Amino acid sequence: MAMSMGSRGGRGKRFRPVAEINVTPMVDVMLVLLVIFMITAPLMTSGVQVDLPKSDAQPIKGDDQPIAISIDGQGKLYIQETEIARDDLVPKLKAIMGQKPETRIFIRADKGIEYGKVMEVMGLLGSAGFDKVALVTEIKGGAPSVPAKPAR
Repeated sequence: MAMSMGSRGGRGKRFRPVAEINVTPMVDVMLVLLVIFMITAPLMTSGVQVDLPKSDAQPIKGDDQPIAISIDGQGKLYIQETEIARDDLVPKLKAIMGQKPETRIFIRADKGIEYGKVMEVMGLLGSAGFDKVALVTEIKGGAPSVPAKPAR
């Protein structure tokens, strides 16, 4: 009873590769990446490096995306991540906030600069009619925070 080596069990079927692509692993990877970007995107709101003072204040809850004005250790002003001259601050903000005047403004100032420089910026914003201004601090645990009530 000799069997030939080429026929397996005598059925004569040959191995055929599957021509379909299994997308399940790709979908799993994409969902993991989506979750990672959803978690990390809010943490990268401002790229200007400032050393925020520490505070016990609770964060403000809000639905809109605030505009961040940063003052670094040398006293340079930034809107979001773009450096701006002090005289151009109010006109730029008015142009930005023309469509949404109720947008909140967060001031992020390095703890090493003079308090007067922060108050100058707040005075400029107040005299220009921006009344939703808040100071950003760092919670003693390490995460950025905003005081419970905006400064006026």
